[in-house]
Amino acid sequence: MRVFHLSAECYPVAKVGGLADVVGALPKYQNLLGIKAAVVMPYYNRKFVQENHFDTVFQASTLLGTRRLYFEILKERTDKLGFELYLVKIPGLIDREEVYQYPDETEQFIAFQIAFLDWISYSQQTPDLIHCHDHHSGLVPFLLQHSKLYTRMANVPTILTIHNGQYHGAFGWDKLSYLPEIDITKTGLLDWGGTINPLASAVKCCWRFTTVSPSYLQELSISSNGLEYLFYLERAKGSGIINGIDTEIWDPHKDPMIPHKFSIKQITKGKQADKDALCQRFDFAPDKPVISFIGRLVFEKGADILPAALERSFHEHPGKFNMLILGAGEKAVENGLLHLKTAYPDQCNVFIGYDEALAHLIYAGSDFLLMPSRVEPCGLNQLYALRYGTLPMVRSTGGLKDTVIDFGDEGGYGIRYNNASIDDICDAISRALTLYENTKHVQHLRKIMMALDFSWDRSAKEYINLYESLNPII
Repeated sequence: MRVFHLSAECYPVAKVGGLADVVGALPKYQNLLGIKAAVVMPYYNRKFVQENHFDTVFQASTLLGTRRLYFEILKERTDKLGFELYLVKIPGLIDREEVYQYPDETEQFIAFQIAFLDWISYSQQTPDLIHCHDHHSGLVPFLLQHSKLYTRMANVPTILTIHNGQYHGAFGWDKLSYLPEIDITKTGLLDWGGTINPLASAVKCCWRFTTVSPSYLQELSISSNGLEYLFYLERAKGSGIINGIDTEIWDPHKDPMIPHKFSIKQITKGKQADKDALCQRFDFAPDKPVISFIGRLVFEKGADILPAALERSFHEHPGKFNMLILGAGEKAVENGLLHLKTAYPDQCNVFIGYDEALAHLIYAGSDFLLMPSRVEPCGLNQLYALRYGTLPMVRSTGGLKDTVIDFGDEGGYGIRYNNASIDDICDAISRALTLYENTKHVQHLRKIMMALDFSWDRSAKEYINLYESLNPII
């Protein structure tokens, strides 16, 4: 079975969020299971592209409205990521460094999708399935069915995976001319709320759609930035599949980014050694519990209430725990956290930005990972934490609810709370500090966590089962 994954991100080529981690791992594990999966993404002038070799496998031109665009399809020469990687390069439009935030972002992603379809069409390829990820490839299901240019591929099945339903990529009808010739009677399939909405169009036109957790599938009908009724109407097409993690990269027994390797058998000694290294780097007392936060400092992640919640917890538990934050985002949140670092230098430290090696050390050396997210379609951080024996403290939403069981419940191993609020965060911290005093119980929970299977092997099989359910057409 030949499958193309279309995405704006793919680790390690270009990463902004969890989308990159998924697209960088799922095709690799599908290939190991016998699927011929490839990734197609925009070209970014970044380190991975600069340091690796690519062959030009196709060249042509296409139209974006009245604008003639010349494009190339570049293929990474050695398939070093475990799958074929193709980059769409359009000089002057898709050849820049950043992934998002350009004023002509709409034009970029429309052109990316048209160039992909033109390549597949002109080269006479017929994939067995096209797997679209988020709104950046959301026009593909519509164009396959309702553009005369791609009639030959109208019966190619399409799957849409929604990693974050808050972002739709919507744009005005004044840009309809950017699309290739379409059946004008079908424009209602593009519309939602008076705009051309790629995510809404994909949900309407794809054969099936998935979310990155079962709970998030239900939540989209309640909160999806205006698409709630659409997800309610199309719910029969949807299914939730929990993301996996790449257990080759995230393996405390072999991780080159942590100073002390450990397996489930050496967890006590190994984890303490990594904690000592972490505490030495940030000038923490290693005999106190370390609670960490890793992520974007934005409203969606509950980061806006972190400064007030942490300050209250520092007052309630003076000198009783260390708090470490790794992330960047809203300046007000950054400033609030930096103020805490100054006010509580013995308890709080903040690293503004992102550092992959430091993230690995934090997962390995922390005792707890705090995730007060308002929205978390799946969440990968809690899965990384579990893999490294770090107890997640999560709000009961989306994939956090599906992957973390409270230690007070049967078979539990984490801490869960209901609200992204100061009260709930402070209560979770109090529970964590009480639990930490029971060393034997903590060690027991760590062994449970590290034995859990959230690998891509399991998730990749679920996606393949979904693909095969589209038989007999495939």
